[in-house]
Order: sequence, then structure tokens, then C-alpha cells
Amino acid sequence: MKRVVTPELLDTDSGTAAEITASLADLKMINRWFGGVATSEAMVAKAAKGSAKRRLAVLEVAAGSGFVPKRVQQRLKDRAIALDVTLLDRAPSHLNGNARAVVGDALSLPFGNESFDLVTSTLFVHHLSPTQVVAFVDECLRVCRVAVVINDLIRHSLHMALVYAGFPLYRSRITRNDAPASVLQAYTIPEMRELLSQTKAARVEVSRRYLFRMGVLAWKH
Repeated sequence: MKRVVTPELLDTDSGTAAEITASLADLKMINRWFGGVATSEAMVAKAAKGSAKRRLAVLEVAAGSGFVPKRVQQRLKDRAIALDVTLLDRAPSHLNGNARAVVGDALSLPFGNESFDLVTSTLFVHHLSPTQVVAFVDECLRVCRVAVVINDLIRHSLHMALVYAGFPLYRSRITRNDAPASVLQAYTIPEMRELLSQTKAARVEVSRRYLFRMGVLAWKH
């Protein structure tokens, strides 16, 4: 299945306020029930174990309202892992008034070197071209002390079939456009490994998670 770059409506808020709100609710549902939160929780927990740290400063890039990192923060608290989460997004409206939030460019993060333990992203990397993926991960490596955590989709024909099967669950026409578009422009695991081999990461781990989710750890040291 060839990668096809396809515009996603939510990227440019192309819809009414009600449609955008409904699509954001769809994203929360997808992340809650279909592997989004679970993938990030597993990867952050692995990073915490690898770093021997029980408290981690985390920057979530392209965060939106921050649903996934906040839910992971709650879950890991029960495992005695504390996360101090900062959200970054390009649009103030996406951040929904969160206190620890910054407006900024994901490819030019407005932070000094090693400002956070982890830099994470959820369903963002598939929006980037191959060249941008390398640049993004290197920029995240500059800002982190431990690792970059990527939670994204795997491009696969069966995944596309599951997305279409889920249409009755989606509340917004934006989701009905964006969900298949996301799968079409997502990367496969071999593609992601090849791209990350071009970055400054000391070591890279890429794994398949529940329902065609991809979990990535790009270690700084």
C-alpha cells in the first residue's frame, strides 16, 4: 500500500465550530479505546525504566488539548511514575486554555537544549514528509535529556478497512475525511526505522502496538 499525502481537515480547522468539537471528541474516543493512550503509556513507562527516573519532565508536541499525555500522567501515577507535562501546539485555540502550554513550531521548538526528559508526540509524525520526520526527531533530541517518544499509526490495507468499518462511530464529517487520510500518509515500521537511522539518536526501538499503532523510542544516549 503506497503512502499518499492527503490533506486533513482538522489541520486547518476546516469546518464549523460544532464539527471541529465533534472531531476532537472522536479523536479522544479513538485514543481511549483503540490503542492511543495504551501505546504512549507503555513507551513512557519504558523510557522511565531505562532512565531509572521516577519523575520525568515531558513535552508533548502538537498536543491539542493534551488528552493523551494527561491520561498517561494519571495512569502512571498509580505505578509511582510522576510526569510534569507541558503542552505545545501551533494554534492557541487547540490548547484549550491549559496552564502549562506553549504556542510554537514543532520543527523549531522554543526551548533550550535538554529542557525536558522526554519529548513525545501522538498522531503527529504521519503529517510530516520523510525529510521533516528526520528534522523533527533531531530537534526533539536536542530538547530532551532521555528520549523521544512517538505514538503514531501504521499504514496497512487492513488498517484502512478497519477505519472505514468504524465510520458509524464517528460524530463528525471531519473525522470521516481525516481518519482514512491519516492511514494513507502514515509510515510502515520498516520505513520509520530507515528514517530514524538518519537521525542523531543513539539507539532506536520501533514496535507494533494494539490495532496498528506504532510505538517509537529514540534514545538520546
